[in-house]
Amino acid sequence: MEWLSLLMFVVVCVVLMLGYPVAFSLAGVALIFSMIGTFTGSFDQSLLNALPSRLYGIMTNQTLLAVPLFVFMGVMLEKSKVAESLLTSMTQAFGRMPAGMGVAVILVGALMAASTGIVGATVVTMGLLSLPSMLKQGYQQSYATGVIAATGTLGQIIPPSIALVLLGDVLSSSYQQAQLAQGIFSPETISVGDLFAAALVPGVMLVLLYLLYSLAVGVFKPNWTPKQSDEQKVSVPQILVSLIPPLTLIFLVLGSILLGVATPTEAAGVGAFGATLIALQKRKLNKETLQAVMRSTTTVTSMIFMILIGASIFSLVFRGFGGEELIHSLFSEMPGGKFGAILIVMVVIFLLGFILDFIEITFVVVPLVAPVLFMMGVDPVWLGIMIALNLQTSFLTPPFGFALFYLRGVTPESIPTTAIYKGVLPFIIMQILLMVALAFWPEMATGLPKIIYGN
Repeated sequence: MEWLSLLMFVVVCVVLMLGYPVAFSLAGVALIFSMIGTFTGSFDQSLLNALPSRLYGIMTNQTLLAVPLFVFMGVMLEKSKVAESLLTSMTQAFGRMPAGMGVAVILVGALMAASTGIVGATVVTMGLLSLPSMLKQGYQQSYATGVIAATGTLGQIIPPSIALVLLGDVLSSSYQQAQLAQGIFSPETISVGDLFAAALVPGVMLVLLYLLYSLAVGVFKPNWTPKQSDEQKVSVPQILVSLIPPLTLIFLVLGSILLGVATPTEAAGVGAFGATLIALQKRKLNKETLQAVMRSTTTVTSMIFMILIGASIFSLVFRGFGGEELIHSLFSEMPGGKFGAILIVMVVIFLLGFILDFIEITFVVVPLVAPVLFMMGVDPVWLGIMIALNLQTSFLTPPFGFALFYLRGVTPESIPTTAIYKGVLPFIIMQILLMVALAFWPEMATGLPKIIYGN
């Protein structure tokens, strides 16, 4: 009755498209299908006895403790107006060069991505702060909205990305599961630190591609990106005052992980404390701010963990119907072997990004396909970065890209939605080109972890 597992997956997608809450949709559909399977004799109800141990495993997972701490860090930086002071300084510093405001937005977005790791907050913040100024200076609508939306998604790939934390935990479990299935009883492990190190080179390359595109637009389409008409200047001390706090935080968080001084969870604690100190230094830390930060952190963390619980129930029932064996047989019979299997998985994840958030894809889809790919010899670190880039691209893809919805919510009604869609297309092409390059040169992702960790 393996076909029931595929039907269950289709039903979940339909229910989610109808707008029902993700966590309860996953768990509810899985439990309904388990009852159908029990009545038809195609599902062993005793498999559900494993649920308490699975849920306890989620509660005691040390890696996932980093999630609320990184969320707290990101929200605290958002409330302390770090991006606002950075954007003001960078705009004044680069305003006189071609596409200067676009360059400033990309650089600030990259720094915020390396500080917060939260896509929605970055897109909204950058949209509110920079879009009015860009439009006032006469920047073309498509370019202005495109560069803001694309830059806001850098938090998906640049560490410390919450997406990489979740992916690292899921891929680690899948990799161990694949090795045990192959008879390897002392399995190798991968960590969130491996993914953080692997994401650095692709993340920096993506930022460079964005910058090159913006400079090209400034040179060849000067009417799209007029230079600043005023003579605002910014001193070096002003830039340093804006740059030093986030750069110090990035160094403490990423540096401690990459140097092996701290685990991702410990580094997240340092980041949360550092973000609080920055808010205190900027005199933004008060009772109202702290309450707002705690409320947002609790809401986001609760959502993530509820989805994880629902996904655990879903994957347990899916495997109970023999869905994993069905996927393995489909992949093994697929033309093109390992390459064909990876290509299909990437296309499916890209398409699912239209209707599912990266959290649902990470918790539902990745655990189903990753063990099969690992048994076919796919490098887990490389696969993690490919999936992260793929999910980042789906954030921008019209008409359902989440970054487009975030930006649409803060743009003036005078800007048509089609202008936003046109603006993000060059950035989508750049991300796809980077994925193709990573497919041909996997060392772009695997090289740095081998140098740092020697594995």
